[in-house]
Amino acid sequence: MKKIDFLATDGIKLNGILYEGEQSTEKVILSIHGMSSNCFKKREDIIAKNAISNNIDYFCFNNRGSELVKYNKKIINGVKQTILGGTTFEDVLDGYEDIVGAILKLKEIGYKNIYLQGHSLGCTKIVYTYNKLKDENKKDILLLINKIILLSLIDIPKTLTIYLGEKLDIYIKYASKKETEGKLKELMPKEAFIHQISVKTFLRYARDNKEINFANYGQDKKLVKLNNIEVPLFMRWGNQNEMILQEPEELVALVSKAITNRNKDINYIDGANHSYTGKEEELAKQVMNFIRNSK
Repeated sequence: MKKIDFLATDGIKLNGILYEGEQSTEKVILSIHGMSSNCFKKREDIIAKNAISNNIDYFCFNNRGSELVKYNKKIINGVKQTILGGTTFEDVLDGYEDIVGAILKLKEIGYKNIYLQGHSLGCTKIVYTYNKLKDENKKDILLLINKIILLSLIDIPKTLTIYLGEKLDIYIKYASKKETEGKLKELMPKEAFIHQISVKTFLRYARDNKEINFANYGQDKKLVKLNNIEVPLFMRWGNQNEMILQEPEELVALVSKAITNRNKDINYIDGANHSYTGKEEELAKQVMNFIRNSK
């Protein structure tokens, strides 16, 4: 294991942990964590060890949305800046800058086959990033992405709609008013989200969510942005305290039917929760089987 420092494509300073096997390899899993999380989870460690045993290195990093609140350092034209970040203040669309920066760093190190793996909000960032790369015709970067692994992808806009119910419009009006007053960094009332969140971040999830509103389980039978993924696709959920809107069997059936990718592996892990606590080894084995068997 060694610490890797790198820059997001917009200059944010980031770092992570690279797990390296004894044998040289051009294959690496690039892991993107979820809300208020970090790269030091037991799940990361176990998947990394399984990957190394299959001659695949593993890189997980703390993106600008790690933890609840933190200061991100930024360098622009040699000038250092400090920007308020963390899940409370991040814009999920900025995940594109983080992921592309990490891919370019791994390319610099010498990796040619990158498997993008996301958990929860990390999945949202990956799907958004992949689609943006296609829209911008970034073929050189897309060629490095060989497989995509989505662990517990959640439908954030729909979940928020159900969570807040009729209060959603009230909070959107509240946040919109704060926006006109130039108070985007102010915190929303604590009842507006599962944890403290800024006005800016709340509006991204609740109002300005067109670019991340692609899961829509059971509503959109086409799943266009997910179906834009041309590389082998692996998707998993748990069935215990998972952040999904249907029973796992129903969700898997709906998504499997809607996804047209011929190289797909979509299922759930019995007994797993949203974080796969106690099921990390089972998850790791399934991920490795997918990587070995998909082409």
